[in-house]
Formats: sequence, C-alpha cells, structure tokens
Amino acid sequence: MTTCVVVRKNGQAAIAADSLVTFGDTRLPGNYEANSKIFRVGDSLVTLAGTTAHFPVMRKLMAEMGEDCKLGSREDVFETYTRVHNLLKEKYFLNTREDEDDPYESSQLISLIANPQGIFGVYSYREVFSFDRFWGIGSGRNFALGAMHAVYDKLDTAREIAEVGVAAGIEFDKNSAGPLQIYSIALQ
Repeated sequence: MTTCVVVRKNGQAAIAADSLVTFGDTRLPGNYEANSKIFRVGDSLVTLAGTTAHFPVMRKLMAEMGEDCKLGSREDVFETYTRVHNLLKEKYFLNTREDEDDPYESSQLISLIANPQGIFGVYSYREVFSFDRFWGIGSGRNFALGAMHAVYDKLDTAREIAEVGVAAGIEFDKNSAGPLQIYSIALQ
C-alpha cells in the first residue's frame, strides 16, 4: 500500500508519495531500491495506488499512447483512462473482476494526476474527480487527509502541504515509509 497526495494552492500544484513497496508481509524500503511512485507523462505527473505491477505497465502504456494520452481536463482524463482500461485488458491481461455485483469492469487501480491544468483523481471504475484543494490515496490516505486539512490554511505552498500529508502517512501507516518524493508545478 502507500500514501500519495495532490495539493493545489496559490498557483501551484504538488504531488507527493512515500517510497515503500510491499510484497505481502515483506517490505522493500527505498534504501534497497529506488522505488519511484511518481512518473511523468507529458506535462503531467502521475502516481498510483494498487498492485506494484501497475507501475511499470502504466509507465510504458501511457508513454506509448503519445499524443493520445491527454490529462488536461476531467473529460480528457476520463477518455484517456477508458483507453488505458482497454489496453490493460488487451495487451497486459488485466483481471477486471473485483466483486460479482460490480456495475462495470474494474481497472484495479487508483491514480492521482497533477499538471498545469489542475489536480485529478481516478478510481477503479474510471470515476474522475477534479480537486480544488487536495486529496490522498493509498492505505495512508486518512492520515494524510487529516494532516493536510489541519495545515491547509496555515501554510503558503502546495509543496509544504503535500509534504505534511505524506509525512503523516509515513509516520502512522504501517504500509508507508520514506523517503518522501515530491514535485511541484505552476498552474495555468
């Protein structure tokens, strides 16, 4: 699991994540391998929560989409992740089943995106959200959300707020650990 956040404030967007990878009860901390949970796609930064297998697949898949990988608006993100879902099934053999009563096939991942146009979240059934302030995903999200809520009006930059959020996840979530990774970009 993980702690990943996006924040928007004062003309800046920030995205941050912890760097722990787990395999069942085994932990692979960042000092054993450079576990980057944030990757660039065009002018966007993307992070994921879900199985570790998603990271190399999504990096490769989104890079290969080229100009078809549009993440600049809620509608663009929806269209792109709908294409991603089909490619995950066709090319990478995604198992789309979560529960028998699911209304749609699951993409089995949750994602956060930060770019000059804003901050977005995508859930497993391709539900897309455009956030005004901040959001978090992963097993440490509740700690991160509480911490960011507590400091949002007190700190000046998106980067500072994101750092507080992931630091809370690292401190209190057993499946999150440092070092923290963080990037910030100017909003349009």
